[in-house]
Amino acid sequence: MSVNVNRSVSDQFYRYKMPRLIAKVEGKGNGIKTVIVNMVDVAKALNRPPTYPTKFFGCELGAQTQFDAKNDRYIVNGSHEANKLQDMLDGFIRKFVLCPECDNPETDLHVNPKKQTIGNSCKACGYRGMLDTRHKLCTFILKNPPESNDSGSASVKKEKEKKNRKKDKENGSGSGEAGNQDNIDAPEAVDRDDDDEDWAEETTEEAQRRRMEEISDHAKNLTLSEDLEKPLEERVNLFYSFVKVFTSFVFSFYQQKKESGTIDGADKEILAEAERLDVKAMGPLILSELLFNENIRDQIKKYKRHFLRVCFC
Repeated sequence: MSVNVNRSVSDQFYRYKMPRLIAKVEGKGNGIKTVIVNMVDVAKALNRPPTYPTKFFGCELGAQTQFDAKNDRYIVNGSHEANKLQDMLDGFIRKFVLCPECDNPETDLHVNPKKQTIGNSCKACGYRGMLDTRHKLCTFILKNPPESNDSGSASVKKEKEKKNRKKDKENGSGSGEAGNQDNIDAPEAVDRDDDDEDWAEETTEEAQRRRMEEISDHAKNLTLSEDLEKPLEERVNLFYSFVKVFTSFVFSFYQQKKESGTIDGADKEILAEAERLDVKAMGPLILSELLFNENIRDQIKKYKRHFLRVCFC
């Protein structure tokens, strides 16, 4: 059974799902422990190594944890109910997965052990910022960054090393052990240089324009030609996510341009996507959910063009 990654969202069309945690208690007495049976699948849905949420449980419960990546066993000492761990996982998701700007889980962590910083970037809205590293889990993350941890699977690491060796041969690198080692180490040196990048968010107009283009590119990745072959529920889900990206950043960007004399084009983008997915009839409902709150009287005037587009064009 799957649940929403952000369980505070009750929308049935929410596109970000994860398996519900399955916990199995083993042993007796002082040797009792809880095995999280499907931690690898849960972590994959969150785009985080399975060691991170497991260690988070240990930090929150004051319990020791064990990782056996080879056999996909992730263990928290003591007896713990699955529902309790599921609720605790919500805390991990809020702190280390969801974007602080748009609440989407399409984020990546960028760890710099040398500077002792953890950057966070969102592919959905373009947000870039820094995590608060005061939580105990951050010490573990700094020592075990995602790049070196991959998905927590030993087979993934071996496959990566095999590809690196094959690439070295194709590039004509030295046949000796030292030659291969130099070529394998080179990408890691590049990664360390990348870690020096400043993850503070830029606020210049040029930076906004660049993030706008990045968001547009990301949105286009969601709009594949075969989408029309998907069931109505999935197409509505895609449209909902598309509009949410606009509400989190793009509307404000267009509004700034409108004030400076540039024509507001967000309504045209939304109409085009609704027509492409053949979900135009659902447009008013989705726009109402995403754009309106207690200030609906003022917001109707502000967003009337968007509703006119999907209702009458």
